[in-house]
Parts: sequence; structure tokens; C-alpha cells
Amino acid sequence: MLGRIEGACKAAGVVRVRNDELLLGEWAVLGILANGRAHGFAVSKRLAPTGDVGRVWSLSRPLTYRALEQLHNRKLIDAIGEEPGTAGGARTIFAVTRAGRAALRRWLAEPVAHLRDVRSELLLKLVLCQLAGMDATPLIGAQRAVSEPVARKWAGEVRKGATDPVTLWRYESSRAVVRFLDRLAGGAR
Repeated sequence: MLGRIEGACKAAGVVRVRNDELLLGEWAVLGILANGRAHGFAVSKRLAPTGDVGRVWSLSRPLTYRALEQLHNRKLIDAIGEEPGTAGGARTIFAVTRAGRAALRRWLAEPVAHLRDVRSELLLKLVLCQLAGMDATPLIGAQRAVSEPVARKWAGEVRKGATDPVTLWRYESSRAVVRFLDRLAGGAR
């Protein structure tokens, strides 16, 4: 099954860019599987733009299968069985390994480094925490500790008279992130 997935991904031109860390789509797949074993088609439905995770980070079906392959190759998930597919062939059922759960827990606890990653990576982490029933309070606090100094920096630039669009965008965006985090924490300031 995984060999067919790899062949289809190569034919579709899906190429891995980084080998040192998981891509966001791979984290999304791992987070979905951490909530229960599933086959690739079920995972891809959750990653569709209308899916519970796809509304934040969506993947096409071929990219979902490529993510499953990468996670399997890294021993973060295992193929644990098969079930009959509705259109013919068998569907491989995947489950997260102990190493996969540990990696996911570590990743979910880390704040994002850049303001530009809040919309994608942080929001994905928050959705995955919610799906897993995990307390996101430590993540929110850690993210605020990273984001507050950035907001202060850009506020200082604006106070000095900066009016260029990039600086103003960063100022407004950083303020919005801090407000968002405060609201999540329940202490709007």
C-alpha cells in the first residue's frame, strides 16, 4: 500500500522539501491519528477545507497519503490493519506510535517563533489541542511570552513615527495576536 502511495506522490510531483522536521500537514495528520486510528481516506476528509482540521490547515488527498508515508517511514505511526474499501481495495488503518505521541506532545507545547506563523502553525496547534482534550493554557502562555516583546518592539517603532506599510502591518498584527491570546486565556486586556 505504501509503495503505491509513494509512486502516486512522485507521479503527482509531490516532493519533500525538508527532512529535518515534520511539515505542518504531517503534524496535522499525526494530530488526527493521535485521536484515534483511521485510514487515509478518513484522515483526508478531516483535512479537506470543510473538515474540522482542514478549516485551519487543509491537504489534498495525495498530500495526505504522502504525509502518512512520511510519518510511517519515521516510525511515528504504524499500519495496524486493513478494512475493505468502498470502491474496491483494502484500506490501511494507521495508529500513532509511542514515539509519535511523544513528538506530538512536544510540538504542541512549543510556541511559534514568528508572527507570520500564528495563523497557520499556532492555530493548528490550538485546534489539535482542542481535539485531543489537552489544556492549551501552557501553550497560550508560552506564545504570549514570545509575542508580547514583538508587539512592544513594533509599538515603539510606531511611537517613533514609522508610517511605512510593513511596519504598520507588523504593529497591528502583533497587537491582534496578543489580544487573541489574551482572549483565549480568558483575560482580555
